[in-house]
Amino acid sequence: MQVSIVGLDIAKQVFQLHGVDANGNVLLRKRLRRNQVLGFFANLPRCLVGLEACGGAHYWARAIGTLYPSDQPRLVSSGGPASGGERSELG
Repeated sequence: MQVSIVGLDIAKQVFQLHGVDANGNVLLRKRLRRNQVLGFFANLPRCLVGLEACGGAHYWARAIGTLYPSDQPRLVSSGGPASGGERSELG
């Protein structure tokens, strides 16, 4: 199976990756440090990358986008404000 969608949770130093195939099966869960992110995506076959909408998202979208040149670049970001409920991203 090949990873077709990767979700990238960006932070200051440690980034979380979650990759699924076309059927939605989880193929990848990985934690990377900031200096490992571009090297990881350089070795990954072309896929759709989703980023959270935040201040650093545009930088990472451009940096990762240079690895995947295309006729029509797409930035996928989570929309809308936080739900106001629990503050933990993992639970």
